[in-house]
Amino acid sequence: MERIDKQTIVDSVPQKGFLGQPKGLFTLFFTEFWERFSYYGMRAILVFYMYYEVSEGGLGLDRNVALSIMSVYGALVYMSGVIGGWLADRIFGTSRAVFYGGVFIMLGHIVLSIPGSVVFLFISMALIVIGTGLLKPNVSSIVGDMYSETDRRRDAGFSIFYMGINLGAFISPLIVGQVQKDYGFHWGFALAAIGMFVGLVVFVLTRKTNLGLAGSYVPNPLTPEEKKKTIRIVSIATIAIAILLAILIPLGWFTINTFISLVGVFGIAIPTLYFIMMYRSPKTTEVERSRIIAYIPLFIASVMFWAIQEQGATILASYADTRTDLEFFGFTLSPAWFQSLNPLFIILLAPIFAWLWVRLGDREPSIPTKFAFGILFAGISFLVILLPAYFSGPDALVNPLWLVLSYFIVVLGELSLSPVGLSATTKLAPAAFSAQTMSLWFLSNAAAQGINAQLVKFYSPENEMLYFGIIGGAAIVLSLILFALAPKIKVYMRGIH
Repeated sequence: MERIDKQTIVDSVPQKGFLGQPKGLFTLFFTEFWERFSYYGMRAILVFYMYYEVSEGGLGLDRNVALSIMSVYGALVYMSGVIGGWLADRIFGTSRAVFYGGVFIMLGHIVLSIPGSVVFLFISMALIVIGTGLLKPNVSSIVGDMYSETDRRRDAGFSIFYMGINLGAFISPLIVGQVQKDYGFHWGFALAAIGMFVGLVVFVLTRKTNLGLAGSYVPNPLTPEEKKKTIRIVSIATIAIAILLAILIPLGWFTINTFISLVGVFGIAIPTLYFIMMYRSPKTTEVERSRIIAYIPLFIASVMFWAIQEQGATILASYADTRTDLEFFGFTLSPAWFQSLNPLFIILLAPIFAWLWVRLGDREPSIPTKFAFGILFAGISFLVILLPAYFSGPDALVNPLWLVLSYFIVVLGELSLSPVGLSATTKLAPAAFSAQTMSLWFLSNAAAQGINAQLVKFYSPENEMLYFGIIGGAAIVLSLILFALAPKIKVYMRGIH
C-alpha cells in the first residue's frame, strides 16, 4: 500500500470548527472524554473493591496485594499500547484501532459489573487492557495527524485534547463513587460501561465528516511474507506460554508475586528494545535517529514523573481511605472523590497553560525544560504529603487539605510534561513508526507503574516520611540534571522546538 503524504492528510481535515482548531478535534475530544469517563470511574472504586471485605461488597483481598495488582493493572494497560500501536501501523490503521479498542473496553466493564469472583475481575482486566492498548495511543496519534509540522496550534490543540481527557476523568469518580456508595460496586462498573458506549457512538457518527483521511491509512503495512512470519511467531509464542503456565502454576512456581515482578522487568525491557529497534531500522533517517537520541532523556523523566503521579490511584487512594479525616465541614467525604482532584485542577489550569505557550512565542521554554519543571513539581508534591506525619505523627487522621495541596502541585508538573510529551512524541517520531512511538510514550507510564508495583510494598503509615521523602527527593535531583542537559538535548532534536 502506498504511503499517503502527510500534507494530503492535513488538507483532508477541516481546519476550522472547534475552538480555532481542526474540526476533527471535536470527534477525538469527546471520544476520549467518554473513554476516560469509563476508565477513571472504574479505577476510582476498583482498589476499594479489591480490598474491602466481602460483607462490604468487595473481594476481601489483602490491602498490599490489592495495591500491587492495581499498579500492575495500570502498567499492563499502558504496556498493551505497544501491540495497539503496532496493529495500527502495520495492519488496520489508527481509526479502526480506536473503534475496536472501545468495544473491548465496554465489554470489560460489562464483565466487571456482573457479581462474581476474582476470576471475573481478571477477565474484565484483560479485556480493558487490550481495549485501552488499541484506543489510547492511537486516538492521540490521530490528533497529531491533523496538524502540519509547522502548525503552531499543535501544542495548544493537544492541551485542549488533554482537557477533554480530564473532563471525563473529573466527572466520573464523583458520579461512579456516589453510585457505588448508594447501590454497590457493580452498578458503578455498569455506569462505566455505559460511558464507553456513548464514546463509541460519538466516534462512529462524526469521524467521516470531521477526520478526513486522518487515521484511515496504514503507514507501514505488512508484506505478505511478513504476515505469514507474524502469524507463525504469534502462534508458537501463544502455545509455548500456555504450556509453560500449565506446568509452572500447579507447581507453585508462578504466583501473583512472580507476575508482578515480571511486569516490572518487561516495563523496562520493552521500551529499551523499542528504542534499539527504531534507531537501527533502515526506515529511520539520520535526522530521525538524532531525534530518537533526544527522546531518551525525556522518556526517563516521564518514567520518574508517572511513578509519582500514578500513586494517586494506589498509595494516595489508600491514604485518603485510611489516613484522612473524611468528616469535613459537616460533610462525609467519599475516598473515591479525591480521584477527581487531579482532573479538576487540570480542567482549571489547562487553558491557562495552552494560552501561556502561545503567548510566550519565541520565549516559550524548550521541551526538555518543560519536562524538568514537570518532575520538579512532582517531587515537591511528595515532600508536601510527608509533612502531616512530621507534624502530627503516623496515627492521627490528616486534614484532607494536605491531599488537595499535593494533587494541585503534581498537576502543575503534569501540565508542564504530559500534553507537551504527547506533542513532542508526534514531532520526534520516525515516520515509519508514528503510532508505535506514541505507544512508546505510554510505555513510560507502564514502566513507572511496573516499578510502583514493587515500591508500594514498602509503604506503611509508620515509614511514610521516609517513603515520600526518598521518592520526592530523587525526582528533584533528576529535574536539576535535566535542566542542565536541556540545551544539549535541544541540539539533538534537529529543528524541533
